[in-house]
This record gives sequence, C-alpha cells and structure tokens, in this order.
Amino acid sequence: MLFSFTQLPPVLVAVAYGDGELTPFLHAFAYSSIAGLLIWLPVHRHRKELRLRDGFVVVVLFWLVLGLSGSLPFLLSDNPNMSFTDSVFESLSGLTTTGATVLTGIDQLPHSILYYRQQLQWLGGMGIIVLAVAILPMLGVGGMQLYRAETPGPMKDNKLTPRITETAKALWYIYLSLTIACALAYWLAGMNGFDAISHSFSTVAIGGFSTHDTSMGFFNSTVIESIAVVFMLLAGINFALHFMSWRNMSINPYVTDPEVRAYFTVLGLTAVVTTSYLYFAEVMGDSSFGNALHHGIFQAVSIGTTTGFTTTEYFNWPHFLPVMLLFVSFIGGCAGSTGGGMKVIRFLLMFKQGAREISRLVHPSAQISIKLGGTPMPFRILDAVWGFFAAYIAFFVALMLILMATGLDQITAFSAVAACMNNLGPGLGEVGANYQGINDTAKWVLVFAMMLGRLEIFTLLVLISPSFWRH
Repeated sequence: MLFSFTQLPPVLVAVAYGDGELTPFLHAFAYSSIAGLLIWLPVHRHRKELRLRDGFVVVVLFWLVLGLSGSLPFLLSDNPNMSFTDSVFESLSGLTTTGATVLTGIDQLPHSILYYRQQLQWLGGMGIIVLAVAILPMLGVGGMQLYRAETPGPMKDNKLTPRITETAKALWYIYLSLTIACALAYWLAGMNGFDAISHSFSTVAIGGFSTHDTSMGFFNSTVIESIAVVFMLLAGINFALHFMSWRNMSINPYVTDPEVRAYFTVLGLTAVVTTSYLYFAEVMGDSSFGNALHHGIFQAVSIGTTTGFTTTEYFNWPHFLPVMLLFVSFIGGCAGSTGGGMKVIRFLLMFKQGAREISRLVHPSAQISIKLGGTPMPFRILDAVWGFFAAYIAFFVALMLILMATGLDQITAFSAVAACMNNLGPGLGEVGANYQGINDTAKWVLVFAMMLGRLEIFTLLVLISPSFWRH
C-alpha cells in the first residue's frame, strides 16, 4: 500500500508536461493499493516483533513484490508499449539499481515515464542502504558482520527491533541530503531542472538510468561529468561512515577506514590505466590528453562503482579496456553503499588472506592473523567471505552457460551476467547499448541475476534451503 503512493509523483509530472500518461499511473496506484489493502486487512490487528528468520523473507520479498508492482506502469502504458517480461525487467533493473534497460528511443519517451524510471532507482537505493547497513549485518549474511560495532543501527540485537526505524531515519537524511546537493550541482552546471533531479536520483543510487539514449554524453560537459564523478565516489562509500563523519563532524572515519583506502586505490589505478591507453592509442580520435583524461576517469569511476553512466560507447573501445572495466565492476563499491559487485571489503580480505598464505609457505610454523584497521579478523568472517566468493563464481558460471544455451554468444553472455550480477547495467556485445535484442528467457535469467547480486546471494539462497523452513 505504501509503495502504491510512489505511482503518484509521476502523475504530477504527466500533468506538468501534458504528456498524456496519467492513466497508467492512476491504474497502477489503484491496483497496488487495493492488493495491499486486501492483504493487510485480515492481519492488521496482529502485532508481533519480527525475528531474524522473518528478516530474510522480508528482505527478499521487498525486491520481488515491489519489483512486480513497479512494473505495472510500464505494462499499462502505450508509450512505451512493453511486454510483461520487458516491464518486469525494467522495473527490477530500476529497483535493484542495475541500470540495464530494454528501452530504445529514450529521448522521445513521455516525461512521466522517464521520471518514474529514475524514481525507481532512487527508492531502490534507499532500500539498499537500510538493507546493507541495518539488516544484513544482523542476519549474518556474507561476512559483513565486521561493521557491527561501527554502524548506527541495532547491530547487537537478536531481533529486528523498532530501532531499525531510527537507523533508517538517519540514513534517509544523509541519502536525501546527497541527492539534493547533487541535483543543485547538476542544475548550476547547466542541466535543466528535470534532468538535474532525474540524474541526481540515479547518481546517488548508483543506478545509471538516464533520460537520454547517450547517457551523460548527451550533455557534452566536463563540469557535469566531474560532478557525477564526485557523487558516484561518495555514493560508493559505506553510508555508516557518512553517518559517523556527520555525527562527529570529522573526516577521520574516511581517512582511517581501510576499505575506503582500497576503494580509492582500485579506482585510481583503473583511471590511470584507462586514461593512459586512451591517450597513447588515440582511441578517442585525437591526441588530446584532456579528452582521454575526462573520458578515462569518468568511465573508470562509473563502471568501477557499478553506476553504469557513460560519456561514450566504451563497449566499442579496442582490445582489453572494456573487459578490464567489466572486471573492476566485480569489486564494486564499499559494503553498506548503494554500489554493486562483490564489495571492496571482501576483495581486501581475500588479498590479505592470499598474502598470509604466501607468508605461511616461507614460515610454516608462524601464527599470522589477518588484520583490518589493526583489528584481527575472526575466522567466521573469513570463512563467510570465501563462501560468498565461491557461491558468486558458481552462480556466475551457471547463469552464463544458461544464457549461451538460449543462443547468446560468449561475449554477450559473459558481460550480461557480469553486468546484472554486479548491478552495473551496460555490458558488451549485443547488450552494450541495451538489452532489447536478447530473448525473453535470457531476460528472466538476468532478472534472477540482478536479484542474486543485490541480495548478496546468501539472503536469497537461504530461502530455498530446506533447513530454513523446518520448525
């Protein structure tokens, strides 16, 4: 019922621009609110605190049910005229902040539809923050428990208590403030009000949807691209650190956090390699270092943080560059951010564990602990990280083979699964520009990949485990 009210702002946009798309949103609002009311009425008098087991169900259903509900305006609209499969794909891609689209001719779409796509990503980004910072560490999913002591929420409780509301409220203020600052910066840099608000939604959510087919390249502005880079970098940092920095009025939480240092190191190195190759190979069509620099930095940050904005058709760049950028998206953003991928903290821990194994070969009897920020990591967290990595790779391979079985070539299948599991969006080959041309079976496989990546794999897997349902 609450989500149905998100169908109303596009109604105001439709009225303001006179684009004639009132009916799909009003019908979607009616269907969603009535369905919610019918489910809520029989049980509305029951009051019970949620258990951790309930948390898994709530988290998965948040994206599944709202993703289906969010597809209604696309399904009911005549412009664009979308099938059920395409509508669900676009909706889930928005809510999971993946940014993969099946739409073409985006510049000609009604303003209300364009706004709605951006709003889906913004709402999904807020959900991700609450999920990653307040709920997943409690559920013990994927080794992110190491942030329990630092996050502002009820991390040491064994129930999902009302204090999560306080956590969500604090995160909401930070998320909203970043969005407003981003929109104002875009507007002052030359975007019109509609584009500034729309792109601030997808920038802070690390979503990547745009109101133009050519994405950020449409504006052809180095200033706008620089603003996007700054806010993509901020949105890719753990929001718990934003909270602590704001509460203490200090940048120390960022400076002392090993994950943030690793995050900037990875993106910095990626930007240097990308810029150097673009310049020396004259990929951009001229010998200007400035041209190579701004395209190189933008694509490195956008793909590395899994945002998915582009200033040029990076998927047509020669040789290793597109594949390298795609591999960087596997690392993604920091834990507790709106970024996708496996998260920087996991790669940092795996790197440290690899270094420890080398040291053990040299000193077999040594007791070497893995430390992060001076704190030794428990074996439980290290085991969880390796378990997550193994599950991620196993599902990646399985989904890629399924896509190839549906008729997609190797490059398209590989990049499509990578882009959707990492919640990145644009891939290579047939899915470089959009996902319109692939078959419906492949689209449903990729919808599952988006959910799998966004829910940190184990959250979804636990629901299909028989032991979860045993009393």
